[in-house]
Amino acid sequence: MEAERKRLGFGLDLVDESWEAPHYEARKLRWTQCQRPEHGRARERPPGRTRSVRPSAGPRGGAERRLDRLTVAEVQTFLNAKINSEDHAIGTVHVMRNVLSAALTRAMREEIISRNVARLATLPAIDSKRNQPWTADEARAFLRAARPDPLYPAFVLLLLYGLRRGEALGLRWVDVDFEEGHVSIRRQLVRVGAELHHGPVKTRAGNRSLPLLGIVREALEIQRGGQKILKDEAGESWVDTGLVFTTKSGRPIEPRNLARSFARIVQKNELRPIRVRDLRHTAASLLKKLGVSPRDAMEILGHSRISVTMEIYTHGDGESRENALKRVNELFE
Repeated sequence: MEAERKRLGFGLDLVDESWEAPHYEARKLRWTQCQRPEHGRARERPPGRTRSVRPSAGPRGGAERRLDRLTVAEVQTFLNAKINSEDHAIGTVHVMRNVLSAALTRAMREEIISRNVARLATLPAIDSKRNQPWTADEARAFLRAARPDPLYPAFVLLLLYGLRRGEALGLRWVDVDFEEGHVSIRRQLVRVGAELHHGPVKTRAGNRSLPLLGIVREALEIQRGGQKILKDEAGESWVDTGLVFTTKSGRPIEPRNLARSFARIVQKNELRPIRVRDLRHTAASLLKKLGVSPRDAMEILGHSRISVTMEIYTHGDGESRENALKRVNELFE
């Protein structure tokens, strides 16, 4: 067993005791370093998803189940209870099953069990309806309205580059090269439990370099000047994190606060309401309308699979349908 553990090199401590789902699940998801043999390097992982994982292994305070005795019926009953309780969205229950399934797959690979019962459990499909992204006019109207807000530069990054919220808030000054004219997306800021975790972006595809566009350069120069004023005012109480976007004391900005600022600006200026995460979809839709190839859009947005980009590119909208039918009409005029 010890030789096998060393050969795998995944950084997972295996134990010789009876395998119980909650124990195995907790060990699996508290990795801080995960060796990737195919790439030959370690990558940091935040100890996340514990809240979703623990319920998926067994009810809190209830009897723990050995992995080799876990049945499809038990997993299905548990998932049904989570859905019927109305305390969890369908998407959250899907996450619970997926995380449990990942742990069971690992147990199968190590010949602890012979089948993955989580894969055999069924769930209702996730509602695929999403907010319609903003048009170019709506996006411009938002940026005009957001100009006085301290987080205006962050909104510029979200709209023009389609950055994820964590990628924007995790941007460091060392990642911005004003002389060469490019921005490197290397790290992200995410909440993990009670802490903000500043670490590498989720995937290799997310690790990308983007040209420093004119409006982005202007916004970041404004941010740099404003941060210098805050640093002088804070004096010795300033916390030097090296981040582009910080609080008045230099600490990281809570991602939820950026979402609240976004919602406040939208409501105050009576703009069509969308979520801050929909700015990424808006950026992708604008790239599509400008005729940018899916492959280039994939690299700009940091998608790990072209299928994700194509889902957006093939998603129809009212304007595209209207223009298509107008062209059909012109054939008969």
